[in-house]
Amino acid sequence: MAKRDYIDFDKEEVPVIFDIDIGEEQFTMGINYNQTNDFFTVDLWGSDGNVIVFGEKMVLNRPLFEDLIDERLPGPTLVPMDEAGREDRITYENFGVTVFLYIDDIGDETDEPDPDYYAN
Repeated sequence: MAKRDYIDFDKEEVPVIFDIDIGEEQFTMGINYNQTNDFFTVDLWGSDGNVIVFGEKMVLNRPLFEDLIDERLPGPTLVPMDEAGREDRITYENFGVTVFLYIDDIGDETDEPDPDYYAN
C-alpha cells in the first residue's frame, strides 16, 4: 500500500488535462507521453489559466520542477517514484503499475508511535 498520495489518471487517456488541488491551491495539469522515446511530461497551469511549466520530463525519483524557482509552483513536492524501489526508469509499461506520480507530503519520519501498532 502506498505511503503517499498519488495523482491518479488513466495513462490510456494520455494526453490528458485535468484540474487538481495540490496543497491549498488548485492547478490544471496536463500529462503527455512521448512514444518515440518512451517518457512522460507534465504541463502545469495556475488557477488563473496562465502556464507555469510546459513539457517537464518525468524522471524516476527526481522531484518535478526542482530546477525552477517560481512562487506559483505547488507547495508539496511532486515526485514520480516506485515506492518499492524496483524500477530504474519510468516507462509506459510500469507507469500506473509500479511507478506513480506522488505528492510527497508525508515529510520526515517522526518519533510519534504508529497507531496501527497498538491496534488489536
